[in-house]
Amino acid sequence: MAEVYDPKKSTQPSQDWAGLRELDEALAENRLTEYRIKKAWADPINRIVTIAVCLILAVYVGYVMLADFIL
Repeated sequence: MAEVYDPKKSTQPSQDWAGLRELDEALAENRLTEYRIKKAWADPINRIVTIAVCLILAVYVGYVMLADFIL
């Protein structure tokens, strides 16, 4: 009877890239979007850009609402 390959019980030396392990698990669990959002939010530059874009969109929506409904 042939043995079933189990990567967790592999006796060969692992050439696992620690940086890609989390990405691989995210793909396997179909949570890639959550992974990307967490990684982007952890980076200070991406966080500033995200906040700036959200503020610009909020100001634009406020302007459109003001211009259309009040003025």
